[in-house]
Amino acid sequence: MPDTAAKGFSLIEVLVAIFVLALGVIGAAGMQLAALRSTTQSAFQSVAVQLAGELADKMRANAASAKLKTADNLYLGIDFQNVSESDSSLSKFCYADTCNSQELAQFDIHLWQRKLAAVLPGARALVCRDAEPWSASAQAFTWDCDSRGGTSSLVIKIGWQGKNMDGTLIRDDAKRSPPGVALVVEPTAP
Repeated sequence: MPDTAAKGFSLIEVLVAIFVLALGVIGAAGMQLAALRSTTQSAFQSVAVQLAGELADKMRANAASAKLKTADNLYLGIDFQNVSESDSSLSKFCYADTCNSQELAQFDIHLWQRKLAAVLPGARALVCRDAEPWSASAQAFTWDCDSRGGTSSLVIKIGWQGKNMDGTLIRDDAKRSPPGVALVVEPTAP
């Protein structure tokens, strides 16, 4: 007569093995998801750095417009929040038309904002004079700009809707997506 206690013990061993295997598969899936989120955030950061560098190059190339006083400087007026802008809002397309420095700045900004909206989710960009773009207390870049009488650095700040490793949205104290990149275009004069 077969030993029924031995058969029951084998069934328990199989169930425990399946449970351990299931835990391993769930853990591997979680690690894969975390790696995917990290890779996505890293890709967004790389794109944002490239776009900030591109705008900085456009500003340096159009120095006549970029060096204007704050009120007349179109570059310092950039406060973009992923709002679509139609091509008809431009007075000239500087590919074929002859443009002055202000028209060229408007054209460059328009194309740059369209590119920004196309590649970053919930994109936001701000160009301002800021003495301290990095907040030591928050350990992050901030959207606030402290111009300190016009002697602050010229900074390009770009942010997007990012996620933490646990899937929650990255938010600052004001419940906004913080800047992920802050590029100094023109440092503070000594």
